[in-house]
Amino acid sequence: MSKPVEKQEWIQVAEAFAASGLTQKEFSAQRGLRLSTLQSWVYRRRRQRPRKTQEVRLLPVEVSTIAPPSPALLEVVLASGARLRFPSGADIDYVARLITALGR
Repeated sequence: MSKPVEKQEWIQVAEAFAASGLTQKEFSAQRGLRLSTLQSWVYRRRRQRPRKTQEVRLLPVEVSTIAPPSPALLEVVLASGARLRFPSGADIDYVARLITALGR
């Protein structure tokens, strides 16, 4: 196959690859293309396509006026996944210092 030279031709090649069901390596070998060039144009084609945005659904919320059965807690989840629970009214400065120290 002669090698495409125009941008539109390369986009068509990238689309043909997407429809082929082949791996990039197989497709480029069949077409006599450099694998890195095909990879570059496949990447460019993917970036040009507009991303699908999902519709946001708002659900009704009902607020209960009943007090929770247990005392209110402040729960902090660290990036590591650890959970720290503090009683209601805990010293916020202490909590902040503790989280900072644990994050180091």
